Amino acid sequence: MAPIYEIVWARVAEKDLIDIIDHVATDSPANALQIFQKIKKKSSSLYTMPERCRIVPELRDQGIMQYRELIVPPWRIMFKITDLKVFVLLIIDSRRNIEDILFKRLTYMG
Repeated sequence: MAPIYEIVWARVAEKDLIDIIDHVATDSPANALQIFQKIKKKSSSLYTMPERCRIVPELRDQGIMQYRELIVPPWRIMFKITDLKVFVLLIIDSRRNIEDILFKRLTYMG
C-alpha cells in the first residue's frame, strides 16, 4: 500500500491561491469558485504518490532536483517532498517566466 502524505501549504502558496481567486473573481465570482475547487481537488491528489509529478524543468536544467510540480492548466503548483510531507511552495501562471518569478521571490526572501 502506498504511503499517505501530509500536505502543508506555505503561506506564500496560500497567498498565490488567494491572489488567483481574487483576480478571477473581479470578472466572474462563479469562475473563481470553480478554479478554487479545481486547484484544491488536484492538489489533494498529492496525498498519494506525489513522486509521479515531474521535476520542475527549469530547475532540473540547473541541477536542482528536489522540486516537483503539479500542472493545473494554466497554473503550476510547485512543491517539495520531505519524508511523508508535501510542502506546497508556490502557484504560478504557466504563461509567465518562472525564472523571473523565482529570482524575485528569492531576492525578496534573502
